[in-house]
Amino acid sequence: MASPLILALGGSLLHPEESERRAWLSSLANLLSECEVSIGIVVGGGAAARVAIELAMGRGENNLATLDEIGIAATRVNATIVSQILLDAGLDVFAGIPSDVASAVRGLEAHSVVVMGGTRPGHTTDNVAIRLAIEAKAARCLIATNVAYVYSSDPSVDEGARPIESMTLSELQTIVGPPVHGKAGGSSVIDPIGVQAAIDNNLPLAVLDGREIDRIADALSGKPFVGTRVEVG
Repeated sequence: MASPLILALGGSLLHPEESERRAWLSSLANLLSECEVSIGIVVGGGAAARVAIELAMGRGENNLATLDEIGIAATRVNATIVSQILLDAGLDVFAGIPSDVASAVRGLEAHSVVVMGGTRPGHTTDNVAIRLAIEAKAARCLIATNVAYVYSSDPSVDEGARPIESMTLSELQTIVGPPVHGKAGGSSVIDPIGVQAAIDNNLPLAVLDGREIDRIADALSGKPFVGTRVEVG
C-alpha cells in the first residue's frame, strides 16, 4: 500500500469571505477526490483560536495549558467543518475528529481521508501534522498556510526578507528558533518543536500558500510547486 500524504491546513485558510471560503473548500474536495493515496489533514485554529484565547486572557486566564486547550477546541471545530465538506462531496472520510495521532493513523489504514485538529497542550497543529506524518510513515509533510514561502526573516517587519525555494531542515530550525513551546495562539511559519521532530526522524517538509489550490495539488502529486521545499540535512 502506498504511503499516505499528510497536509497541515493553517486555520487562516478557513477565514476569508464566505463565498471565497465555500469555493476554496469545494476545490479542496475536488482535489482530494482525485488522490490515489490516503490523506491525513490537520487543521489549525486561525482567527477563531486567537479570538477565543484573547477573550480568556482578557478575563484573567494566564495558564498556558488552559489557553492551549481553548485553542485546541477551535482547531477541532475547524476540522469538523472541513470533514463535513469532504463527506458531503462523497469522500471516504473517517467518522469523527481523532483526538490523538495514534487514532488518526488507524483511521488512515481504513479510510481515504482523516481530518483532525489539535491534540494536547504544548503541541501546535504543525507539530501534530509532522508527528502524524512520522507515525504514518509518510514521505513528506505539507504545510499549507497563508504565506508563499519560508522567508529568511519575518517579511512583515523586514523589507529585505527573501523567499527561500529550497533549504534543509537544519537551516529551517535556525530561522524558526529552538524547539520550545511559545505562547498559546501564536503563529510562526512552522512550529519549532515540529521542525525538531522532523529533523530527528528525517522527514522532509514543504511550505506553500494554501490559498492557491493548484500549489497544493502540485505538492501532493510530487510535481515542482511554488513554495519552499525543506529537505533532510
